[in-house]
Amino acid sequence: MDFVDYYKILGINKTATEKDIKSAYRKLARKYHPDLNPDYKDANRKFQQINEANEVLSDPEKRKKYDQYGKDWQHADEYEKQKQYERQSATSGRQRFSGGQSESDFSDFFENLFGGSAGTGRSRQAQYRGEDFKAELQLNLIDAYKTQKQTLTVNGKKIRITIPAGIENGQTIKIPGHGGPGRNNGPKGDLYITFSIADHTRIKRLGDNLYTTVDLDLYTAVLGGEITIDTLDGQVKLKVAPETQNGSKIKLKGKGFPVYKNEGHFGVLFVTWNIKIPTNLTDKQKELFTELSKS
Repeated sequence: MDFVDYYKILGINKTATEKDIKSAYRKLARKYHPDLNPDYKDANRKFQQINEANEVLSDPEKRKKYDQYGKDWQHADEYEKQKQYERQSATSGRQRFSGGQSESDFSDFFENLFGGSAGTGRSRQAQYRGEDFKAELQLNLIDAYKTQKQTLTVNGKKIRITIPAGIENGQTIKIPGHGGPGRNNGPKGDLYITFSIADHTRIKRLGDNLYTTVDLDLYTAVLGGEITIDTLDGQVKLKVAPETQNGSKIKLKGKGFPVYKNEGHFGVLFVTWNIKIPTNLTDKQKELFTELSKS
């Protein structure tokens, strides 16, 4: 197995901080995402390498093992156990295992440690669970508003997942059995997907509630009327009460964000009115405002 330099893949050095790693990963993931590079034949392979490098270097424990053992980092625990056993054997010999333990106990210990038997020739080997994989999936707020299916490419394999409406920014879901392969018929690891949801230009999300600011002309604010506003679920026509004040709020129940895994339930949409003062008034309009100011 050839050595893969994860630091080189992410374009960082060994002194990189967690923030440096996260920043480098996000930049490269956007650049080489297969969906954004349909004409780039190596996009899948490059994207897979970037995810693999991030999975290891963003985990302090895995990074420590990788720095010490290189391409054999996944077997670091076994090497450490073997080193410990060899040190014990060198200093105390087999007498360390004879205090209250039988030869059979020692053989079982040796077998569990190294996957073989101490002199019996038995072939039974210890099983090891595969490594967990980590990936980041970027969505916009509209994507997260409705349940949808997406196909991801992980280690060259396509995985179709369902993303429930209402997924939170930074939320992680587990896809069992889609991590690294186990050793000696051990179980596969799991895939953990963390969602990064971009902000909307006009609508802010806080939990299950949405917040937006809507411009309102002075005449409608004073006299009242109707206005149509945009929401994540389409346009909504609202009645504006006469003498509406700047900065006042209304709330629309059931027009907020869907509640995660609670179909049919939504938060509240809060609308803040921003009254626009008219500009470029004609002389006649200025006269009317002057008369109003005197009344």
